[in-house]
Amino acid sequence: MSAADVATAEPVRVRTRPPSPRFFVSELWLIFGRRRNWAGMAVLAAVPIIIAVAMRLSNDEGGGTFFGSITDNGMFVALAALSVELPLFLPLAVGAISGDAIAGEANLGTLRNLLTVPVHRTRLILTKYAAIVVFALAAVLLVLVVGTLIGLALFGGGPVTLLSGTQVSLWEGLFRVLLVALYMAVCLSALGAIGLFISTLTEQPIGATIAAMILTIVSQILGQIPQLDWLHPYLFTRYWLAFGDLLTDPIATSSVWPGLQLSAAYIAIFVAASWARFASRDVSS
Repeated sequence: MSAADVATAEPVRVRTRPPSPRFFVSELWLIFGRRRNWAGMAVLAAVPIIIAVAMRLSNDEGGGTFFGSITDNGMFVALAALSVELPLFLPLAVGAISGDAIAGEANLGTLRNLLTVPVHRTRLILTKYAAIVVFALAAVLLVLVVGTLIGLALFGGGPVTLLSGTQVSLWEGLFRVLLVALYMAVCLSALGAIGLFISTLTEQPIGATIAAMILTIVSQILGQIPQLDWLHPYLFTRYWLAFGDLLTDPIATSSVWPGLQLSAAYIAIFVAASWARFASRDVSS
């Protein structure tokens, strides 16, 4: 072949493979395949069952917004369970998963091996966080689905009276519950981003989990102090209970929208901080 032929030859196109989903799937299997995580999810599922059975046996109309509506429509068992689990159980579950994301690998000595697969550090961080988001959504859906099923079985369904007093069909009510699940998944994903960042700072997953829970509890306590009202709009737990606004007609967005914006800000800041910390971290284990 002459030099002219070489010069005029078409360049060889190198096909690049799209990113394989195997790493993400293996991460999900790591989360949902562990017995300890199954035990934690069993606890989450047990709360709505206990609430429904207790309400059924006592024949009490309840004392709260959601509890008082359970006997009229079993769907409210799910919302009552969510309001009970939101201060502690759900944050603990998400904090445990996010705290274990990087610190757990370092503690087991598998982090260095994972990076030599090879897996780029940016991809690792994003995949770990994506798995945390999936778990947050799954945990919320677990509570709501179990609560809805046991509630409808024990108390029946029918038209749903929203918090604004408007009556909608059962299917419309279930759609509102789905919106609640999505909203709470976003809020808990903000906690997951915080837990992921803490996980990059230590090799002890239990310590990362405890730190995430301490921050959650402190945020909730600070939100109850009137003298710190200037700080309240910046607390990541500030709008967690705003999911009740999704059960009005029309849907009230005065708290839901700021809640989504605040959660998105926390997610962006702490995922970026996790990447910055992990990208420059000397991985020795």
